[in-house]
Order: sequence, then structure tokens, then C-alpha cells
Amino acid sequence: QGYDSVAIQADIELGGTDQKFNLLVGRDIQREYNQEPQVVITLPLLEGTDGVEKMSKSLNNYIGINESPQETFGKVMSVPDNLMVRYFELVTDVSLDEINKIKIGLESNDLHPRDVKKRLAREIVILYHGQSAAITAEEEFEKVFKNKLYPEEIKELILKKDDLKEGKIWVIKLVASSGVVDSKSEARRLVEQGGVRINGEKVSDSNLDLTVEEGMILKIGRLNFLKLVIK
Repeated sequence: QGYDSVAIQADIELGGTDQKFNLLVGRDIQREYNQEPQVVITLPLLEGTDGVEKMSKSLNNYIGINESPQETFGKVMSVPDNLMVRYFELVTDVSLDEINKIKIGLESNDLHPRDVKKRLAREIVILYHGQSAAITAEEEFEKVFKNKLYPEEIKELILKKDDLKEGKIWVIKLVASSGVVDSKSEARRLVEQGGVRINGEKVSDSNLDLTVEEGMILKIGRLNFLKLVIK
């Protein structure tokens, strides 16, 4: 990886703090090839929505910049409270002075963490989707999570009649076919942890053969709603 800096004759290279060693090795190799060593700029890593690992699509703890305003808002609201200030610092345009006031307000209990997190979610949605989308996303979040209602728009999950046996489908197969999870093992884990609901009712039996009816609402995790359509 260090030789890449030589190959492209890099002047400046950006990377996460976890790449510092590789970036510095690149400078050493450049010297060996009589090149001016590149300037190295490292940036802090952002923890994902799990609050532990760095944000990564492979770990499914990421917030994608091309996700819908509703998905983005909901995912930000799942970020642990202790990371709110860090998210403000790294992924919003809020000034450092204002962030410091937020930090002090949280420490003194003058600000409620939920209100601060909703502001964080709004700020991030505004960056990528605009003010109007942020307002709508917050209203949708309140509707779904506070009032326990369904979103206005729900994606369809189309099931072919051939997928059903006597009108039934194995719940793990159903969840795995949703596109929300990457494997049947992940689908099983979600079911067994209570992360799957059908028409609002929790499904915890991973061996369940579900009787499918047109228009059923499948909820996977906190944010994913799908309407079952049989064709």
C-alpha cells in the first residue's frame, strides 16, 4: 500500500488515523525513489451506530449519504447518547462554540439527550436533503416511533406464488428475501432477538411458517417497513 504513493507521485494523502503507519511508510518509500515525501493528513474515525466499531457498511452500522431522509433520521436517533457530541463535531456544520454549549448543556442536564439527538438528526438530514426533508423526516419519526404508527410510504416486498407452500413461507426465508439483511443467519438472529414484527406482532419463533396475506406489514429492526404483495 505504501508503494501506491510512489506510483502516483502523491503530494498529499488523506487517511483515517488507523492508516497512519501505511501513510508514513509511503513517505519512506518515496524517499528511496528520490521523490519528495508526501504530506500526510489523518482524520479521526467515526464510530458507527453501534457505538463501538468504526462506521462500516460491512458491519451494518453505517448511515449512507444516499439513504432516504427518513432512514437517515431514524439511524441517527439510534446513535448512543455518548457519541452525540462527536457526531456534531465530525459530520455537521454546527460551529464549535455551539457544540461546546450543547456539551455543557448535556453535562448540566439543562438539555435533554433526546432533544439534542433530534437536532443532530435534523442537521445531518439538512446537509444531504435540505430543510423541508428534515422537517418531514422528523414528523415521520415521531409518527412511527412515538405514536407507534406506520410510515406514509412503505416499500413493497413482492412474493411470487411459487415462493409459498399452501400459502405459507418460512419466516427466516421471508426476512432474508427482504434485502434488509445479507443472510439467513442474520435473519435468524434478528427474529430470535425480537427484531421482526408482522402487523405489529413480534415474531420470535425462527421455525415459524407464516401464513401470508396480501398487504401484511413486515417490520425488520427499527427502521424497515415492507408491505407484502403476492404476485
